[in-house]
Amino acid sequence: MADRWNDNPRYVAAREIVVALRTAGHQAYFAGGCVRDLLLGVEAKDFDVATSATPDVVMGMFAKTYSVGAHFGVILICTPGEAGAEIATEVATFRHDGAYSDGRRPDAVRFSTDPREDVQRRDFTINGMLFDPLAGSGEEAILDFVGGREDLTNHWVRTIGVPKDRFSEDKLRMLRAVRFAARLDFGVDDSTARAINELASEITQVSQERIRDELTLMLTEGRARQAFEMLFERGLLQQVLPEAVKMQGVAQPPQFHPEGDVWVHTMLLLEKLHPGAPVTLAWAALLHDIGKPATFRLPDPKKPGDRIRFDGHVEVGVRIAETILARLRFSNEDTEQIIALVKNHMRFGDILQMRESTLKRFLRLPRFDEHLALHWMDCMSAHGDLRLYEFARERYETAPAEEIQPKLLVRGRDLIAAGYRPGPDFKAMLEAAEDAQLEGLATTTEQGLALIQKQFRTTNSDPASN
Repeated sequence: MADRWNDNPRYVAAREIVVALRTAGHQAYFAGGCVRDLLLGVEAKDFDVATSATPDVVMGMFAKTYSVGAHFGVILICTPGEAGAEIATEVATFRHDGAYSDGRRPDAVRFSTDPREDVQRRDFTINGMLFDPLAGSGEEAILDFVGGREDLTNHWVRTIGVPKDRFSEDKLRMLRAVRFAARLDFGVDDSTARAINELASEITQVSQERIRDELTLMLTEGRARQAFEMLFERGLLQQVLPEAVKMQGVAQPPQFHPEGDVWVHTMLLLEKLHPGAPVTLAWAALLHDIGKPATFRLPDPKKPGDRIRFDGHVEVGVRIAETILARLRFSNEDTEQIIALVKNHMRFGDILQMRESTLKRFLRLPRFDEHLALHWMDCMSAHGDLRLYEFARERYETAPAEEIQPKLLVRGRDLIAAGYRPGPDFKAMLEAAEDAQLEGLATTTEQGLALIQKQFRTTNSDPASN
């Protein structure tokens, strides 16, 4: 069963750690998600090890270790990998957890030598199995004390033990239940689902960074639509992203959006996010129309043929998105790109009427491929007309980089050399020169300066007045 992993350097490194621990007389197994993935036949990202050896023993056995949570029994072991790279394997001591007063971590732990006791403190049955890599590759290598294999077969996400107890220990587990169910296309068993609904309001006790990371995984692991619909059903979305809930029931003009309201449209976009989608694109897909509920306006009965409108929804949406991203502690870099995607998603509607200089500036937006991807999803989740997308994609893919963003003919130093005094007009003058260059109207510095002299005849900028 594990033979398919023999070429995986992370598997090999983790197995060697198990061998070393076993040779020294300790129990050691693979634990957690890698065991689940083994049984599902999918590639595991990491191979974690659970052992009866205490943290100080683990650190004394291996050459390069880091204490990432020795109080909780967690040590990182670094071993040589391919091409000089290191492989980091997380090794955790069997333990029993005390009370969780902060709703995140146990106040105290007691190390154990019993793997049965260790798995009881884990979150879900499908994550609570152990695997013995030295017991062969058959079914006998799986140690299941919590019914995880049955739940995998029945496609259920179920807590280990009493659901309320598991969620009270770590409130983030409520989001993780939704994420695993959506990603694996599983259901959440009834008792677990009821507990989430009852405790949903307590998710606000979790740090915004942890909430952000779980939501991001939901958006980028596949089946994002199922995840966000489930978040709403379980009462969690109302707590972590109340702005998104407001999209429900907000009607749209059927001639442009035959699919339905703003929420339905947004869910259709999330449905099109493939596993591994860029984080910024995924969040922009969720937030691109977040300003529509606040700008909804019914047709004016005094104007025949008028329709539902969302005047200014982009500008309002940018402000709401900025608030959400700041609250969730997004990095400046990711925030800038997500906001750019929200801010520019309606500009494709004007692309055929754009001046050449405007079009080229549009096409050279950072990571324009994400703007294209968002527009494609936007169209395919509405009217399905891809003519503007195809035009933009063809221009973007065929225009040479030096044509879209050429070396500037006129810079500030050229203006100064020509006798202009630095001042408020400088920016507009340089933009005008670049426009002419992008339009093909100026091909030399002299031509650019001549155009500036013609357009900016003021006493503050005309070199003749200096």
